[in-house]
Amino acid sequence: MRRRVFELRNAVLRQLAATLTVSSLVLLASLGGASAQSGTPAPDQGKQPAAQATDAAKDANQNQNQKRIDEFAEAARAVNGPAGNPECVWLGRRAVQLMYRDDLDTAFRHIDLYDRFGCPGGHIQAAFRCLTRFLTQIDDKVPNSLNNLTQACWINPAAQPQQTTAAASSPAPAPAAGAAPPQPAASPSPSPAASPTPAPSK
Repeated sequence: MRRRVFELRNAVLRQLAATLTVSSLVLLASLGGASAQSGTPAPDQGKQPAAQATDAAKDANQNQNQKRIDEFAEAARAVNGPAGNPECVWLGRRAVQLMYRDDLDTAFRHIDLYDRFGCPGGHIQAAFRCLTRFLTQIDDKVPNSLNNLTQACWINPAAQPQQTTAAASSPAPAPAAGAAPPQPAASPSPSPAASPTPAPSK
């Protein structure tokens, strides 16, 4: 009797295993067909945006490197001595920007490297002094405003901000002969203020 129970149990288990295997294969086949019909992009389609992003990043990197090369060449032409060397321009400008951002620990590390390259420390002081004169023109919302002003101060530490108030305070040109003098703009007459009503006496 035991033998029959074991045989029956084994037969049921074999049947269950066969049923599970067939149902699993049917399920996998249906999932494969559904994914083929879905909007999953082909492998080539997925590579195009990635390639475009990589190309854009390369172009941006090349433009940034070209800008740096141009800035180094400009500094070498304008600054006499070692302060115009590319390594001095690179480290010195970064130190000035870090001092502006109050990151003094990192600025001092850059200044140590700057000194090891034999760059003149006085140029950093003069460039930072110049940058402090332009504080009103540095705007975090304007791209590269700090970078551009640091470059300008590195090239010419004696640079001064342009006086916009001087143009505003200069007198207007005299009117031509025979021309009527300018009339002041008519301002609307102020409306009379309402007089307070006296409080009733008690």
